[in-house]
Amino acid sequence: MENNPKKKNSLKHVLFGSLIGTTIEFFDFYIYANAAVLVFPQLFFPDSNPTMATLESLATFSIAFLSRPLGSAFFGHYGDKIGRKFTLVAALLTMGISTVAIGFLPSYASIGVAAPLLLMLCRFGQGVGLGGEWGGAVLLAIENAPPNKRAWYGMFPQLGAPIGLLLSGGTFLFLTDSMSNEAFMDYGWRIPFIASSLLVVVGFYIRTKITETPSFENSKKEQEEVKVPFLTLVKSYKNQLIFGTFAAITTFLVFYLMTVFTLSWATSDLGIVKRDGLLIQLFSVLFFAIFIPVSAVVADKIGRRKMLIIATAAIAIFGFFFSYFLSSGNIILVTTFACIGMALMGFTYGPLGTFLSELFPTNVRYSGASLTFNMAGILGAAFAPMIAIWLASTYSVSYVGFYLTIAACISLFSFLVISKEEHKF
Repeated sequence: MENNPKKKNSLKHVLFGSLIGTTIEFFDFYIYANAAVLVFPQLFFPDSNPTMATLESLATFSIAFLSRPLGSAFFGHYGDKIGRKFTLVAALLTMGISTVAIGFLPSYASIGVAAPLLLMLCRFGQGVGLGGEWGGAVLLAIENAPPNKRAWYGMFPQLGAPIGLLLSGGTFLFLTDSMSNEAFMDYGWRIPFIASSLLVVVGFYIRTKITETPSFENSKKEQEEVKVPFLTLVKSYKNQLIFGTFAAITTFLVFYLMTVFTLSWATSDLGIVKRDGLLIQLFSVLFFAIFIPVSAVVADKIGRRKMLIIATAAIAIFGFFFSYFLSSGNIILVTTFACIGMALMGFTYGPLGTFLSELFPTNVRYSGASLTFNMAGILGAAFAPMIAIWLASTYSVSYVGFYLTIAACISLFSFLVISKEEHKF
């Protein structure tokens, strides 16, 4: 790679700049997930029975996954055309404004059906912002990385997911412990949404200090820019788009089964109180965070594809044990279940960003990596909590595990047939 004459990003700016943005974005995303289970059914869908209210609330949760590919296409276009830096800042602001607005929404009791409609609009904005954020943050890391440490650099933005989840779950736990249920339902739930504005300010400041990546600058200098990145992807990289998407669906599915579904099922059907459900979730997230860097180290040694194949095969096997862990209602078994699932999540999530980014050349990498990741979000997560609750309620928890195993087999096949073409950085 040619030396870039412009000032290069320091290691500190690269890693912290990629981590802080995804931490903020995922914090915003997960406080909605917690509220969709614990708060929104009562405040925004009060006319339904409890089960229907939860399903309607989770339906608004899925909106963000449907809008994420739009964010990927929009921000990816400009990320590949004008640069990673400006696009990362714009995506962060889109997510932040949408999240803060949720904290000020009136409830159904105040404005009727307009309340859930406004909630859906804000959730749509969250999805658009996150759709543009993730790809840019991963590229900021790996396009500044040495060739033998791409998975290690690429796992830093991935760490934003468990950190954001710890912050969001910890915030909800603190609020439910420090105020009455009436106060929490009245105004307490709004605090994390509004407080996220402080995190956005910090992230905005850090992102403005970052310069363009060497890969993007070299691509620009060599005049490799394409007119419409999305059309180039569809024309020349269909294999990578299609099988990259299916390869990533298991990562999304296992995560949302371990978080949203498990929290909902444990608190509504197993009789575990909300506080204990949140504690189980927070404890299991530590395993998620630990195994992200572990998987990155292994992936740099044996290869990203091989690491992901091993992790996905383990998830396929794990799916057969859902009934054993969740049917008893034993809090120790439920905690063990959550920890194993989150450890497997760390194994598959750590190298995923690097793997998807390596499928595409620099001039369409932002669009390509973002679209595969977020299209997988629609297939693997948008309706996963609703499908899982329906399967568990209609049949049994075993069928939720079978659902995960089938998805893992689809991902395994995709890892095996996806294009192995190497692209320069």
